[in-house]
Amino acid sequence: MTRAIAFLLGLLIGPALGWAQTTERILDFHSDATVAGDGTLTVTETIAVVATGRQIKHGIIRDFPTTYRGPMGETVTVGFEILGVTRDGRPEPYRTESLSNGVRIYIGDKDVFVDKGRHAYALTYRTDRQIGFFGDYDELYWNVTGSAWTFVIERASVAVHLPAGADIVDWAAYTGRPGERGRDFRVVQPGAFGSAIEIETTRRLAPGEGFTVAVSFPKGFVTPPTEIQKAAFFLSDNAPVVAGALGLAVLLGYFLIVWARVGRDPAAGAIVPHYVPPDDISPAAARYVSRMGYDDTAFTAAVVDMAVKGYLRIDESGNGDYTLVRTGETAHLSAGERALARKLFPSGSDSLSVERKNYKRLQKAQKALRESLKRAFAKAYFLKNTGYFIPGLAISVATLAAIALASREPAVPGFLAVWLTGWTAGCYFLMRQAYDSWRLVLVRGKVLFVIPAIFVTVFSLPFLGAEAFVFWQFAKVVTIPAALSLALVAFVDALFFDLLKAPTRLGRTLLDRIEGFALYLSVAEKDRLNFHNPPERTPELFERFLPYALALGVEQAWSEQFAGVVGAAAQGPGEGGGYRPSWYAGRGFSSRGLSGFASSLGDSFAGAVASSSRSPGSSSGSGGGGSSGGGGGGGGGSGW
Repeated sequence: MTRAIAFLLGLLIGPALGWAQTTERILDFHSDATVAGDGTLTVTETIAVVATGRQIKHGIIRDFPTTYRGPMGETVTVGFEILGVTRDGRPEPYRTESLSNGVRIYIGDKDVFVDKGRHAYALTYRTDRQIGFFGDYDELYWNVTGSAWTFVIERASVAVHLPAGADIVDWAAYTGRPGERGRDFRVVQPGAFGSAIEIETTRRLAPGEGFTVAVSFPKGFVTPPTEIQKAAFFLSDNAPVVAGALGLAVLLGYFLIVWARVGRDPAAGAIVPHYVPPDDISPAAARYVSRMGYDDTAFTAAVVDMAVKGYLRIDESGNGDYTLVRTGETAHLSAGERALARKLFPSGSDSLSVERKNYKRLQKAQKALRESLKRAFAKAYFLKNTGYFIPGLAISVATLAAIALASREPAVPGFLAVWLTGWTAGCYFLMRQAYDSWRLVLVRGKVLFVIPAIFVTVFSLPFLGAEAFVFWQFAKVVTIPAALSLALVAFVDALFFDLLKAPTRLGRTLLDRIEGFALYLSVAEKDRLNFHNPPERTPELFERFLPYALALGVEQAWSEQFAGVVGAAAQGPGEGGGYRPSWYAGRGFSSRGLSGFASSLGDSFAGAVASSSRSPGSSSGSGGGGSSGGGGGGGGGSGW
């Protein structure tokens, strides 16, 4: 019978003894924390472990967080100084490694393997800024073990010693995973607190669980930081944010000063209606001067003007494709239009399909028109002041560098910033491709392009997701406010790149004339009665000024003025009806009505030019109100 009982006990106890002998774990984690009157905290952690050579080969790892988030989301960085490390009562070598939020301590020698069995490691360190200063009391809220250990902790305990005479006002403790409020603890000496208290856990802590205490005491025993010290702490803790804010302020101040000196537009004169455009100003030139730069609409206005003058014809097929056909007629073209004509119809060519396969010819035509307009109008009528933008760009780059250097690991945000710059450019081209594809569908009515539009949109989503993810990681490294300040820097750059453009006095006079002509083109019927001897509305007048209306963005209002006149002319006698524009062939005029026809030239044709001018593939982060894991201290560890 005795042998049978021993056998049964062996079956029950044997596996437990085997686990106890072969499983690496923390047998006892004791922390002795002493609060000094100057607010520093001296801690000795005695960590008894069982080493089997699995994880604990050379020693143990202790991670200690030194960077926290304050109540307003600001960064708080505490001091950390190692005072001594021992193993089994003898000094032990160690080395430290920086983490994104603290320090990692490797206790042991990489050239020495520890013996299997029980070892007691003692780590003594000093830290500061761990005391919370509240209205009626001060408090130590201390994460004793941390919640990131990879080992089981059989027992954890903490002894807190306050400054002499500072009796404990209140205390609390918590066990479990971060955020939990477990009550698995007991006070070692209940009822006799004074200025010290010792608390221990009453159950094993699994990996990922921790032990936290909070002890409050009367005010006056620990000296709080002065306002100057608080300001110094904030500047030191939030160096990336400070760097970003200062860089943004300097950049904004620089651009405001420069804008006041060279970017302010001369005062506009009285804007009165003009029934004809300014002399020697083509539709493309009117667009170029009024925008102080070139865009696709200037090209569209030039092509339509060339068509109205009889130099070419715009053919629109039933599926919305456009072809430009040279008529062979002599026409009085502007200098820019002549340069455009030479590239649209090189020697031996009389037609051009507005399709992506002809992107090279369209690109050359765009360039010829742009350079002609620049030579004729850029410096005489407006200044881009790009030379003043370069110092602002330098300030932006310096701000980025300052934010990176002020962070804990400068190489990481520096690399992420460079990566984001290139990746953002790629995302821009992808989104431009998606925009062009959907414009073909929604504006030009090309239903067959729905599938390609959906494909390029879905294809872009992972890239945009990666952009958001990496920006979030960048923000986690340098803090969200610093990342937002950098985003604002980019916004200010883009804003003032446009605001620094300014018309000259001659340009301001020309702009007044252009705005007066745009006023005439866009006027409503009821206001037209206030004009003095406006020209008679005829289909010819509509055609003549339609390119200008397209250039100035008032084609809808201009066409509405002529809806009745042109409609009546279209119903006149003749084969196939009355009036039809001779420079356009297609279904757009009859099926869309005059207003729709003008809008299609402004949107659909311009969209065709924009999408076809690009080469294929070119747009391709105490009172019971706490929890486990809260407070200062914390971290975790493992073996190495």
